[in-house]
Amino acid sequence: MKRCSLISPSGTFRSKLIGALGLVLMLLPFAGRAEAPAPLTQLTELIAVTPDTEVRLDILRGLSAALQGQRSVPMPAGWAAVEETLSTSDNTEVRALAQSLGLTFGSQKAMAALRGIAADAKAPAELRRSSIESLLRVHDASLAPLLQSQLNDPTVRGVSLRGLGGYDDAQTPSTVLAVYESLDGNERRDALNTLASRVAYARPLLGAVAAGKIPKTDLTADLVRQLRNLKDEPLRTQLTEVWGVIRETSPDMQAEVEKYKGIYWAGGSQPGEAPRGRAVFNRICAQCHHLFDSGGNVGPNITGANRGDLDYLLQNILYPNAVIPNEYRAATLETKDGRVVTGIIKSQSASGYLVQTVNEQVTLPRTEVTKVEQSEISMMPEGLIASLQPQEIRDLLYYLGRPGQVPLPASP
Repeated sequence: MKRCSLISPSGTFRSKLIGALGLVLMLLPFAGRAEAPAPLTQLTELIAVTPDTEVRLDILRGLSAALQGQRSVPMPAGWAAVEETLSTSDNTEVRALAQSLGLTFGSQKAMAALRGIAADAKAPAELRRSSIESLLRVHDASLAPLLQSQLNDPTVRGVSLRGLGGYDDAQTPSTVLAVYESLDGNERRDALNTLASRVAYARPLLGAVAAGKIPKTDLTADLVRQLRNLKDEPLRTQLTEVWGVIRETSPDMQAEVEKYKGIYWAGGSQPGEAPRGRAVFNRICAQCHHLFDSGGNVGPNITGANRGDLDYLLQNILYPNAVIPNEYRAATLETKDGRVVTGIIKSQSASGYLVQTVNEQVTLPRTEVTKVEQSEISMMPEGLIASLQPQEIRDLLYYLGRPGQVPLPASP
């Protein structure tokens, strides 16, 4: 009788109960648990006894929200049978939510199904990408070889390149470097960010730069800082040999600004070309900053900034650490398996951290994080334009000073 009352047509009491149980789940620590908590088992029983699709969706949505950010939760009693039933549902959302929750509960059936979709070149592209993202969310231990095998497939290459950063696998550096030349601009950034995330990956990366297989100019200032954040002295020595000396601050801010103003005005009455400058912006700035109609959201949107003032532009480019709003302060997080993630901590809870890096959002469970350092510097590194040629500097500054968007160059 109690079960019948929970699934009665009015639904008022049922919704309140589901919401209350979901709140209990959100407040429960799952790390180290051998058994599923009682509220989770109760909700699984409710799914099993109701034939009502809307009731099931209520429960599944609540569970999904309550367990967000959890990589592994003990499977509740009866879930295997419920999963089998829901997998044949006529409702697409029911099937998707059941599969996603099955992953969180460690369901081998769900993992095998998603691996099959991810590897199927004939499956819809969006479905393949979402399958890989789901497997990454629960940190499928056997996923690295599958990701490596997909690097020649443009359909899922981006998500595969980003995902490999979460795995310590000896084959990753050589596999990524083998396809580097064929990657587009965004994919190269994804590849470089993955290779800069671990000492074991960074050494082959710098070796490839030294050998001329990767252009030195591809190592932008933010990547150089990420490599330094790995805190490996032999690697720092290698970085200095390949990239040059890295300084954190200039002893004379105004002298540095005047130096670059001199470079800018050496171009004459029209120092640069805006379309070429937009191409430079896309290469070194657009992943973090939004300007006009495109770009990222890691740093501030600079469309409305005082871009017509050359001194203002140079001071903010050369000295991004002069004034740093708290929401743009960088943090460095180290994991048990040797990964180092640099980014902005967007949110944190008892279960983990949500970190915005320059190319993706990463969820790191607290149980996997060994160290968190909140930096006194911004996400934007100093030395951002130090590696540019004088004409590239003029083009970039000229583009940044334009009042409106310009087209990209007709040819590279």
